Amino acid sequence: MPDAPAAPAPVVARVVVDVPLAHLDRPFDYAVPEKFADTVQAGCRVRVRFHGRLVDGVVWELADTTDFAGTLQPLSHVPSGEPVLTPQVARLVRAVADRYAGTASDVLRLALPPRRAAAEKREAPTPAALPEAPDPAGFARYPAGPALLTALAEGRPARAVWTALPGEDWPTRLVELCRATLSGRRGSLVVVPDGRDLDRLTAAAEQLLPEHSFTVLRADDSPEKRYRRFLAASRGAAQVVLGTRAAMFAPVRDLGLVVIWDDGDDLHADEHAPYPHARDVLVQRAWLDSCAAVVAGTSRTAEAAVLVESGWAHELVADRAALRAAAPRVQALGDDFELARDPAARSARLPSLAHTAARKALADGAPVLVQVPRRGYVPSLSCARCRAPARCAHCSGPLGISPRPGPGGSRIPACRWCARPAATFDCPHCLGTKLRAAVIGESRTAEELARAFPGAVVRTSGSTTGVLDTVPAGPALVVATPGAEPVADGGYGAALLLDSWALLGRADLRAGEEAMRRWMNAAALVRPASAGGQVIVAADAAHPVVQALVRWDPAWLAEREVADRRELGFPPVTRMASLTASPAALAEFLAALRLPEDADLLGPVPERPRPGQEGERERYLVRVPRASGAALAHALAAVQGVRSAKKVPEHVRVQLDPLDLV
Repeated sequence: MPDAPAAPAPVVARVVVDVPLAHLDRPFDYAVPEKFADTVQAGCRVRVRFHGRLVDGVVWELADTTDFAGTLQPLSHVPSGEPVLTPQVARLVRAVADRYAGTASDVLRLALPPRRAAAEKREAPTPAALPEAPDPAGFARYPAGPALLTALAEGRPARAVWTALPGEDWPTRLVELCRATLSGRRGSLVVVPDGRDLDRLTAAAEQLLPEHSFTVLRADDSPEKRYRRFLAASRGAAQVVLGTRAAMFAPVRDLGLVVIWDDGDDLHADEHAPYPHARDVLVQRAWLDSCAAVVAGTSRTAEAAVLVESGWAHELVADRAALRAAAPRVQALGDDFELARDPAARSARLPSLAHTAARKALADGAPVLVQVPRRGYVPSLSCARCRAPARCAHCSGPLGISPRPGPGGSRIPACRWCARPAATFDCPHCLGTKLRAAVIGESRTAEELARAFPGAVVRTSGSTTGVLDTVPAGPALVVATPGAEPVADGGYGAALLLDSWALLGRADLRAGEEAMRRWMNAAALVRPASAGGQVIVAADAAHPVVQALVRWDPAWLAEREVADRRELGFPPVTRMASLTASPAALAEFLAALRLPEDADLLGPVPERPRPGQEGERERYLVRVPRASGAALAHALAAVQGVRSAKKVPEHVRVQLDPLDLV
């Protein structure tokens, strides 16, 4: 038989140019010169002439025809034919840009690392063989755990919200999920908050996965090393990708599983436009690629609870018997009046119960973890009687002290969302009428502990003194800020959670959820109650967050949060957009904005000054029901496009679903 005719070379390349202008958020057609016909591929980097200057771009797709009536400009240069943008990631890039009212070029900057020619010349080694499915014993304490492993090995798109037991070796469990998926010839992507978590995950992968079957993407690697590891994934040599936030766009071949650990950590929210959150990106990716997804952590966010409530995901939790066997004993101390009457609290910020628990653990030869909130939290207002966060009677936003003095130079409470002053206050919980500032953590905790426990070794772990990864077994006091708690060899004998109102009293929508997450992450490092493990939290036992911690029931608290936010119209039940700029720019923006009919406009309020910021800036919030989220994003993107085309000098910062609404 004669050979089949060769496919015709493509003549048109549709290119997304690296130009941060909203009205140019679309591919542009370019002619493919004959000299590049054998090199150019969909997804490769190119250089093109755009508006008279050479700019970088990525080939979105290749085509044989164009709708452009004129003569197409040719591609100026093709640095490499390496297809760094896969069709699956391209589809994800477009979906993320649309969801967050951004542009594809902005998302591509987050998704694609800078090119390094030397890395492209190196071959990516491949694993010798695929692994067998993991032993299901690691998930035996979770009734649905073995079934999840089976589903992953069979390539089924199972979705789960996993609440890990205290003391769980979560890096090993996550790698077991990847191994099950890899045994079924599909790839996995795991995203963790920071480098410390990634180090633990990598160590587990080295033990359980075949050599060269996984790659690690981390922000602190050299550009060449990061690009080389990125290519190992895009070429399909490594089918398991482990990484921090930027890895959410990793080009995993035959993607069968996406996992995010500790999705409530604010490190998962990208600080660059269009400000996507890793959890939402991975959930979107699971839907687009019809793959499995696991949202995991020791605690549970309201967003994860909504995934369970909607039926999109199922719970993966242990039964109460397994929980009781693994959890430490948790005790609450009471309110601040009780602490003030305690002589130990006055001398060392340690009530007698906490002092006793710490001394017993030290006597047993175990380290003691002392968690204190990091400095720098913004003081907020709460009810002076019951300490419930003070909220606006109009929009339920948090009350704070207005930066603008009132008559006579006094500063009155005002809403940080809609800016309405609160001349009077009536607490809906206890009918109190007085406000007070929330407690701020102290920086001298380590010195006070050294005086309270003379002769004891005191270690600190935090941003100012350096973060410890691990501490050895043996009696010692370890003072750590939230998120910087080191892992103790053999577990801590006790944990003291101090200055609780610095977390619970924050003017933040997620204050209770965040306090629960930070407390549970610390308490999970403590030995079980059967081994003498104790957790003492310096807070009123009647507070819902404290009740959930004492019962070790994060699911109950997350469901309560969702119910409360549904009643008040807060995310994730609704979607919110933050608009920040000068008053004049915001007025122009809002005049052109065509909001959905069910939108609620809140503001303006003065924005807190940022380093190097000049001039007065204000912020509006736009709130819509979740069903209108896409319409809101489209409306915001349309105005950004019009302003960009008009070359308006001042940019309006648009952020959808921001973590910080204060």
